[in-house]
Amino acid sequence: MTSPLPVVELRRIRKRFDQNEVLRGASLSLFPGEIHALIGENGAGKSTLMNILFGMPVIHRTGGYEGEIRIDGQPAEPRTPEQARALGLGMVHQEFQLIEGFTAAENIKLNREPLRGGLMGRLSSLCGGRLSRLETLDRRRLRGEARAALTRLGVEVPENRVIGELPVGHRQFVEIAREIDRRQVRALILDEPTAVLTESAAELLLRTLRALARSGAAVLLITHRLEEVKAVADRFTVLRDGEVVLSGSVAATSLETMAEAMCGRSLRADPRSGSAAAEDGAAIQGGSNPSAQTGRPLLLKLENLQVDMPGEAVRGADLEVRAGEILGIGGLAGQGKAGIAGGLFGLYPARGRAWLEGAPLPLGRPREALRRGLAFLPEDRRGTGLWLEETLALNMASSAMLVQGRFLRWPLLGPLSGLDRKALSRHARRWIEELDIRCEGPQDRPIRLSGGNQQKVALARVLALDPKLLFIAEPTRGIDIGAKERILRLLRDRNREKGTTVVMVSSELEELRQLCHRIAIISAGQVAGILPAGASPKEFGLLLGGKRRKEPDR
Repeated sequence: MTSPLPVVELRRIRKRFDQNEVLRGASLSLFPGEIHALIGENGAGKSTLMNILFGMPVIHRTGGYEGEIRIDGQPAEPRTPEQARALGLGMVHQEFQLIEGFTAAENIKLNREPLRGGLMGRLSSLCGGRLSRLETLDRRRLRGEARAALTRLGVEVPENRVIGELPVGHRQFVEIAREIDRRQVRALILDEPTAVLTESAAELLLRTLRALARSGAAVLLITHRLEEVKAVADRFTVLRDGEVVLSGSVAATSLETMAEAMCGRSLRADPRSGSAAAEDGAAIQGGSNPSAQTGRPLLLKLENLQVDMPGEAVRGADLEVRAGEILGIGGLAGQGKAGIAGGLFGLYPARGRAWLEGAPLPLGRPREALRRGLAFLPEDRRGTGLWLEETLALNMASSAMLVQGRFLRWPLLGPLSGLDRKALSRHARRWIEELDIRCEGPQDRPIRLSGGNQQKVALARVLALDPKLLFIAEPTRGIDIGAKERILRLLRDRNREKGTTVVMVSSELEELRQLCHRIAIISAGQVAGILPAGASPKEFGLLLGGKRRKEPDR
């Protein structure tokens, strides 16, 4: 008996964005009637690979790709989503592709609306369809076909409700119903479909995917939730740094093996050489229960923190930060790691309780947080971290000036105070030299600088506060390796020499392991677990994959 022909084959796919090679010869096959899981960390290349398959315009606007796509054994090169759909492919993206003012039924049948014509329609037919504008929308049939697609998914979504009035989970099912309503769809790609769903809705979706596969459709499921892979998938492929590092049968592969393959790049032998954790191991030990550190006093405690940050919501996070440590906060995109500092400093609505050095700390009052020794450098340095058109000297001193009254000639006069321009210039020159900021001097402006140099200016601004606790988000994103090393070294030195406690939020697990004593992994808006930097690849991978860590009894 011959093996079935793959519906989809991707062979040795390579893709560059400028000098960044995001896919390095990745291959994957998808067979009829199977669910194939594609897993990997942020930036592994999963979405890029699927964008190539689905003919997304961004791929061809940026130079195309190398390699070969085969559909039913025949070479294919979809250059638009329309061409991909004509080949029998359907895709549900991470970001909703719905029109909020249309009903669920209208979204499901968009561009495939059933028409009726009566006398004018028959006349149009006799004229070869040239009078099709005289036809009208068959709303009864439209609603019936949309309802049939939703029923096939096993969900009760009101097809007549406007999308803007539906909860997020229902919108996700409308997206999927739209794709399976296309009669010719033989392979369905879903990019993180359960990320926005409740647990019960996610279970319903997984049952639906099994039913689709039993009907003969091929399903490619992009996910980071390893327990979902175990529950629903037949085969899996792990992408890491744009390469396939492991693939095979889900039934024959342990969850731990998948987790280790997903995180293996950054977790090789002795990754902590030169790190704060390695050189200060006596002060903060990992152990089996790293969240119960007794060697250092408790500095900050967060309890049931909830933050309404779009795309990064926090849903009841509990976290303790010890004085003098460097704590990493990691996790996959959309899981809530970026929302913690945003809620604490009032960038987004927040609820819950916080204590600083044992005293209550009000949420959403940044000036109070700054006055009590906290500082925050956000990821968006251009939007919330810098005044792009002001001088470097003023940018570097602005927070200390507003909060502490420094760099003013007559601080007691408040708004009438004059700037101490000599002090501003001296302060700026010190940081320009210390951080190696490439500029023309203190009077230069951030808008004229590269992204890496802008990041250094923003860092100088928060360090001027001499904070006891510094929150810093994605400090090395978008900058060159030399600037990365300098910034990480500065944070490490600040921690050792001045005792500054640092909480670093980053998508780069390797950087967190190099710098931090402990690393908290955020999943589904909560702290899934806290590990020492030297924990095994398996432990990190399981937390990233959504498996919560059970703390031992104390």
